[in-house]
Amino acid sequence: MKPFIIAEIGCNHKGDMEIAKALILCAKYFCGVDAVKFQKRNNKELLTAEEYNAPHPNPINSYGKTYGEHREFLEFTVEQHKELKDFCESHDIIYSTSVWDLTSAKEIVSLNPEFVKIPSATNNNFKVLEYLCDNYEGDIHLSLGMTTKEEIDKIVQFFIDKKRNKSLVLYSCTSGYPVPYNDICLLEIKKLYDAYNNVVKAIGFSGHHIGIYPDIAAFTLGAAVIERHFTLNHNWKGTDHKASLEPQEMRELVEALTNVDNALAYKNVDLLDIEKVQRQKLKYKK
Repeated sequence: MKPFIIAEIGCNHKGDMEIAKALILCAKYFCGVDAVKFQKRNNKELLTAEEYNAPHPNPINSYGKTYGEHREFLEFTVEQHKELKDFCESHDIIYSTSVWDLTSAKEIVSLNPEFVKIPSATNNNFKVLEYLCDNYEGDIHLSLGMTTKEEIDKIVQFFIDKKRNKSLVLYSCTSGYPVPYNDICLLEIKKLYDAYNNVVKAIGFSGHHIGIYPDIAAFTLGAAVIERHFTLNHNWKGTDHKASLEPQEMRELVEALTNVDNALAYKNVDLLDIEKVQRQKLKYKK
């Protein structure tokens, strides 16, 4: 079965609702993905006063005088997220959002999306995980970047204890923007699949690399969900655009995964029809 493909718009909308909607339309009609995903943060809850008021570490990418102003500029309100969800539904594409803190989790749960994402940075915030397990009935997707094996076991056991493990999708992920090929570590997908595939709903892959080849390999290794950051232009201002796919690349990824899915099969007979003609012409005859 072809993997479920998510275009993560994240903050690549540059704080502009019209760009966000253009990204949705492009992801749906040109690229053919299954879902788009945004991000929701309560920046005062996530950042200390010192972090909030500090300058952006890479000023060329900043949309404000401080890191806090930068993050607020890129943040949509819950009402705007409701508008985006309604827009997605009107175009028959699934809306979702990563929630980075408890306040954001509560806000997005109020919209009842089909699934919610826990980013790698928040997967050890058990207050957020507990709130979602207790108050949200949809699937919970969770990235495992920057996470030890011991921490992964603890997270999975938490969902088992909550009887929500069959709602859980675990993503193999290396946190970096962009990630060089030698740090993608695709075989981590196989480790997750072998350890947890019968315990959780599915194994996924969240890639932050350049190009699409690792995503195809990820699918063959057991990733049933493929998530890639999505932008309209690699050269736009912001930290994620360089590690995102542009529309033509995302379209090629969807086509490649569809073709590989069709190719991943056993022969249902000894000789396929396509082979019979060639056998008649080419096979050695005694």
